[in-house]
Amino acid sequence: MSGNTFGTLFAVTNFGESHGPAIGCVIDGCPPGMELSEADIQPDLDRRRPGTSRHVTQRQEEDKVEILSGVYEGKTTGTPICLLIRNTDQRSKDYAAVAQAFRPGHADYAYLQKYGLRDPRGGGRSSARLTAPMVAAGAVARKWLHARHGIQFRGCMQQLGEIAIPFESWDHVPRNAFFAPIADVSHLETYMDALRKAGDSCGARIRVTATNVPPGLGEPLYDKLDADIAWAMMGINAVKGVEIGAGFASVGQRGTTHGDSLTPQGFATNNAGGVLGGISTGQDLEISIAIKPTSSILSPRDSIDVQGQPAQVVTKGRHDPCVGIRATPIAEAMLALVVMDHVLRHRAQNADVQPPLQPIPASLP
Repeated sequence: MSGNTFGTLFAVTNFGESHGPAIGCVIDGCPPGMELSEADIQPDLDRRRPGTSRHVTQRQEEDKVEILSGVYEGKTTGTPICLLIRNTDQRSKDYAAVAQAFRPGHADYAYLQKYGLRDPRGGGRSSARLTAPMVAAGAVARKWLHARHGIQFRGCMQQLGEIAIPFESWDHVPRNAFFAPIADVSHLETYMDALRKAGDSCGARIRVTATNVPPGLGEPLYDKLDADIAWAMMGINAVKGVEIGAGFASVGQRGTTHGDSLTPQGFATNNAGGVLGGISTGQDLEISIAIKPTSSILSPRDSIDVQGQPAQVVTKGRHDPCVGIRATPIAEAMLALVVMDHVLRHRAQNADVQPPLQPIPASLP
């Protein structure tokens, strides 16, 4: 009921605040016997961490993960795994000016109305910093899923503000600060430099996929795989929209083209995004998310203070002019957590099911 635990059989409880001493999570339900160390988790945290380029927040956090429990002699024991990430570069004084006023677009007003108090330092519990523990937990899930099923998770940026980004190759994604699947990102850098100078921000569209997903995952009616994916993605800070497969483009399609034809050689298309009737088909899972512009900007905006009087708010400090730039590894992690949970749930209920038909290939050669 408290809303801090994600998952059923692979359950991740997230804790901490942006400017507290540490953040982290407890993973309950990880199968025993998997080799696990900090080195398996750190690379994904390094992809998400702040301060990696001039286009993101300059808060300098190493995001070094510590495994406090659940691992003995290098292997998971089946008991809760506690992952800790210490905060080392808080500047709480940056938020003194906004402690008595509500920042437009932030959760300040909503938190105060719900709890009767709020932590204004960096957004407290509502900060995107709390995505780091989920990335760490996602790395654990990714390792198990890849070892057992060969499942791979990838993501990239599809749009930055008004700029659409065509897909060229997955190989380009790790080579630039935008997770963009293109070789030349100079126009994206120019765009972000101008945005920062203007004291403004922008949104982004992120694509995330999973390949080699086995068919049969998902539990209709109300625990459908795509429903859980959408729920997970909407749990990421600043996400305002989720598309599965063709998504909203389905509105303009005809039934003669939207339905993915089946052949013995594979599916002809993947408008369904790898899910039919809430159950995985074995095709790639295809998800896109829309991320709103960063609410913390230097441009003055109208608001009210805690007494309900008119106020102008300028949010100083170190903020991402586009939170979507660091969202790709977060979306990958959340997708991995959903798939991990459903794989374990499917194993628990349907491990002895013998399908009468062998799975067809995910797509035509």
